[in-house]
Amino acid sequence: MTRLLYLVAYDVRNPKRLRLVHRVLKDFACGGQKSAFECYLTQAEHDELTTRVEECMDTDEDALLVIRLTDRDSVSTMGIAVKPADELYTYLG
Repeated sequence: MTRLLYLVAYDVRNPKRLRLVHRVLKDFACGGQKSAFECYLTQAEHDELTTRVEECMDTDEDALLVIRLTDRDSVSTMGIAVKPADELYTYLG
């Protein structure tokens, strides 16, 4: 059971959904602030986190960005979030 470090950031437009997503991420976070969290996750925990967040989000309005910090090729997004296009840089904006 290997845990990998992820940066998980979100942008949720509705206050009620925002609280729900924030609560889910706090269950998995080891650190972070406001809408960005550091999470050490197994693959099963990663899957559970994204499933639970997806249940709270409106994927037409909200965004979730999950970046595996040990490997730049492992960026996944949800909702209206956009994957970084440049392999040499990671841009969160």
